[in-house]
Amino acid sequence: MTERTNAPNPHLSCLVVAHNEEAQLAVCLSTLTFADEIVVVLDKCTDSSKHIAARYTDRLIEGSWDIEGERRNTGIIACSGDWVLEVDADERVSEALALEIRETINAAPPGHFLIPYDNYIGDRLVRYGWGAAWGVSATVRLFSKDCKRWGPQRIHPAVTLSGLAGRLQNRMIHYVDRDISDMIARLDRYTTAKAADLRASGDLGRFGANIRRIFSRFYKCYVARRGYREGYYGFLIALFAGLYPILSYLKARLETPSEQSPVEKNKSRKDS
Repeated sequence: MTERTNAPNPHLSCLVVAHNEEAQLAVCLSTLTFADEIVVVLDKCTDSSKHIAARYTDRLIEGSWDIEGERRNTGIIACSGDWVLEVDADERVSEALALEIRETINAAPPGHFLIPYDNYIGDRLVRYGWGAAWGVSATVRLFSKDCKRWGPQRIHPAVTLSGLAGRLQNRMIHYVDRDISDMIARLDRYTTAKAADLRASGDLGRFGANIRRIFSRFYKCYVARRGYREGYYGFLIALFAGLYPILSYLKARLETPSEQSPVEKNKSRKDS
């Protein structure tokens, strides 16, 4: 554990991991200037993401990672702050959240904090129904150095946490999908990456169990997590959450990496 964590004025690093995010990286980074340091990890970027990031920070790390957890851990290690705030390129930190983060780390012992999310599909705020590997309503993004580590998975890596657990009140703004077509493309990317994880593990699971998950995950998102309150959008979220396991299984069972086009391989690395 770093000794600086309990300092009177703790140092805050903001970490952004990006793959070809020129369309929204500047807007994201402009909301992070309250931090003492911004670190940007550029994964296989072939667009102008590096040029855009350089306007906000000189802490740029370029590389090539196939495993999502590995590239995120690389970024965390590169952060020099007592505390780290992870932000994706499609997320925005409001002034209220920035203020709460500063106030929180000034008084908190080493640990980690859940941040609630406001998820948008296009310009529609969709609060209910998220989960079951299809979006989050809250996740740990603020943590003291060495209190969070990502696992070795391509998609939805496992997380190891330590220290005091807390929760912030203000919400992260997340533009998760542009439209329904974008949701479908994300489902394709996610299931391709999950299929690769299943093949690597050597345990593909069972067809019948994944069929049952269609219904159990749909129920969890649409009923238990009140996706029905979002109308058609809630139905879509529940539907995609239900389809995610069975599509991943079928891709792992029926496809091999060599059958994917270069475009599909590239898309499977994109983080959501």
